[in-house]
Amino acid sequence: MLKGDTVRYAKTWKSYADQLDQLIARGMIVTDRDRALDHLERIGYYRLSGYWFPFRERSGPVCLLDALGRKPEKFREERIALDSFRDGATFQDAVDLYVFDKQLRLLVMDALERLEVAVRADVSHTLGALDRFAYLRTDLFHEDFSVKLDQKTGLTRHLDWLAKHAQLIGRSREEFVRHNRAKYGLPLAIWVSCEVWDFGTLSTLFGGMREAEQDAIASQYGVSNGRVFATWLRSLNYLRNVCAHHGRLWNRNIVDQPRLPPAAEVPWVTPLESDPHSRARCFVLLKIARHLLAVINPRSGWSARIKSHLLGFPDLSHLGINLSGLGASLGWESDW
Repeated sequence: MLKGDTVRYAKTWKSYADQLDQLIARGMIVTDRDRALDHLERIGYYRLSGYWFPFRERSGPVCLLDALGRKPEKFREERIALDSFRDGATFQDAVDLYVFDKQLRLLVMDALERLEVAVRADVSHTLGALDRFAYLRTDLFHEDFSVKLDQKTGLTRHLDWLAKHAQLIGRSREEFVRHNRAKYGLPLAIWVSCEVWDFGTLSTLFGGMREAEQDAIASQYGVSNGRVFATWLRSLNYLRNVCAHHGRLWNRNIVDQPRLPPAAEVPWVTPLESDPHSRARCFVLLKIARHLLAVINPRSGWSARIKSHLLGFPDLSHLGINLSGLGASLGWESDW
């Protein structure tokens, strides 16, 4: 295929009944046809397919070729997902996994809302002590953020952040924004403007702060290195985006992985240090959320609720599926 060519999309539209018949033909067990059809109609085949994907049979080891069909010098053998399902896979198994994941996202969003509000207050209070308009001052941020130019845009990351910040202020319909603009004009003090920041805006600004201020905030959460804490916020922002867009979470590979502090400082990281699989899944982010909430609200019942939910993972042992897909190692509950 030449550069610029497109592949003609050959798949045709199918009715819900046809979709279900296709699944049955591929070996999926459907015990209640009417209920399965209702789920396909209300949730959608494509969204549910992410949950029955682990149920599919796998090929023997194959070598993945490059775009020209050649065997690359460095290659790896992989097992390709086949259309047919493993013995015992049921439509209800996929729905149960979908419901588990949905409830997991709701629990995660509950924690992230509290984390976002608390860290936002930390950042605005810390920078506000330096200058009420601190977010405008390049000298209050490290040079990679405020001086170094992006080779694609020709802008600093600080200027890019300010443009997004201005958009948030301009789009806001909050009464406190209208009041402050009318009475004091622009710019808004940081303890006012911070209230329109989303998690991404917050994590980006924290990442641009000077090390002294980063460390001061991170130390409140038992983490001495503010750069490590900055990676926590970036990863939690990624987590927030997955949840906010109703993405599959339980076995998702975390693209923006957080750095871990020394085990001597944060003991719960010990089993994760030698487990790259766990560090690449959302379990490590659940541990980070638990760690932060223990500081923000020590009496919160979130930790117990998330543990109870994980222990309620659907019984999919007949398909070889368990919480390891989420990154939880055997016996995780004893260390929770």
